[in-house]
Order: sequence, then structure tokens, then C-alpha cells
Amino acid sequence: MGAPSTATATKSPLALRMKLDLVTYLRTEWISAALCTNQTPQSADVVLQMGVEDGRAITFIPRTVREFVTSSSEPDGKVTPSARRQLKQQRERRSGTALVRYVDQRSDDLKETEDESVDVVISLQAAAVMIENGLDWKKSVREAARVLKPGGRLLFCEQPELEGESYVDYLATLSQVKDGDKRGPVEDTEDAEERFLIFEEGGADKVDLVLVPHIAGVAIKSEDAGLTPEERTQKNAQSEKDAVAELTINAFERGLKKRRKKKKKKVDEEEEVAEEK
Repeated sequence: MGAPSTATATKSPLALRMKLDLVTYLRTEWISAALCTNQTPQSADVVLQMGVEDGRAITFIPRTVREFVTSSSEPDGKVTPSARRQLKQQRERRSGTALVRYVDQRSDDLKETEDESVDVVISLQAAAVMIENGLDWKKSVREAARVLKPGGRLLFCEQPELEGESYVDYLATLSQVKDGDKRGPVEDTEDAEERFLIFEEGGADKVDLVLVPHIAGVAIKSEDAGLTPEERTQKNAQSEKDAVAELTINAFERGLKKRRKKKKKKVDEEEEVAEEK
């Protein structure tokens, strides 16, 4: 069965949040919960959600998360009273979960969130809503890349194509220009030899058993993202020094182990000779 048209989804009595049919909504809801639970590292302290519309995500993230930061898909960037109320209710029902930091900021302009300050960004069926409200979903991806710490994760459950462009392909080509300063992520419009990919690891799979196609996946920010060419050179040089030092230590330990073994063998032989006398 093909994906229902927007008009059909809007008029249907089963139409739910973001104009999704009931089957797609329930399936993506389950996948989103599993994704957040299983792919949020235990070391993650801060999680930011793109386009908060309700309180469901606060129940998806592990209890080890310390802080949950909001953003909005509304044109004015404000988190709606309904979303605030639901977040509060869900947090109260789930005692011991993260502290919610209510921030009024557009998902495509996380102006209240500092560079490299977030461990995990989650984007759950939010991109289509951004488009409906006049926001730039691609800019929201760039903003996610900016606020994520090196090694941080973008967890997403989104429609595979938005405005004729692949969500996963856009992630895969997002890069940083090699110009000697710490500019933010840019689209793949620069010379390939003059850029560094922002997301170097990750993967995505199709969400099955849905009427409206969706994909779910993880994109991991490069540990070198945000570094200038000079800093990259210094880091590589330090890595080489550390590798040499590690080899030296290992060689010393192997030699020490051999000497101890040889010494022990000699002592044992001397003891055997003494016993024979």
C-alpha cells in the first residue's frame, strides 16, 4: 500500500500528530523508544530533542541522562504550553529521570545551546513538521552537528526523503570547511579536498510495517569535528607519540617478563642441584 496523501491523512479520523496514520504513528513510536533507549550511551549527560511536541521522549531516554533540553518546531521557537505540561507530567510519573531545561529556540536555530555541549540529539518525526511550519530541516541537522560534542550521537526516526532530498545522504555529506578556523557545519558545496566530514560513523534502516515510509538510525560525530587543520596536525602528532610510547612500554614489559622468567628458571635449577647434593 502506498503512502496516503497529505489531504487524506489530514481528513482521516485516525490522523494523529504530524498527520501520520495510526499504523505509522504506533510503529514509529515503538522504534523511537527502542532507538533512544538502546543507542543513548550510559555516559551521556545531556540530551536535546528537536521539535518537542509532547512529553513522550522523556520516557524514552535512559534514567542515567542528567539533563533534557528542548527546542521547538513552531515558527516563533516557543515550546507550546501543551508540550511543557506533558513533559512535566511524564517526568513526574517517571521519578528519577532527567531535569528538563525548557528552552524556547527553533529547531533550525539552537541559539540558546552552545557549541559541543550536548551528548545526544534526538529527532523523532520532527523534520516534516519543520517543513510544514516553514523551518529549514537541513539547517536543523547542521545545528545538531554544531551542538553535539565530538563522538556525540544524532538519533533519528524521520521520513527518508524530504523536499526531494535524502535525509541519510544529507547527513553523510555534511562537512566542515578546511579554512583554518572553527566554522560550523556546511553543505557539501566545497572542494572535496578542502573539507572534513562531520559524521563519520553510523547507519540507518527502514522502518517496516508502516504506511508512510520512515527510516531510523544513528549518526556519530567525528572525534576530530570542529578542530582546525593546525589542531588536527597536533592531535595526529600526539597520537603518533602516544603510539610510540605504548610500543616502548610494551617492549620493556615483555623484556622484563622474559628476565623474570629466566631468573626464576635459574633459581629453580640451583634448588634442584642443592637437593641432589
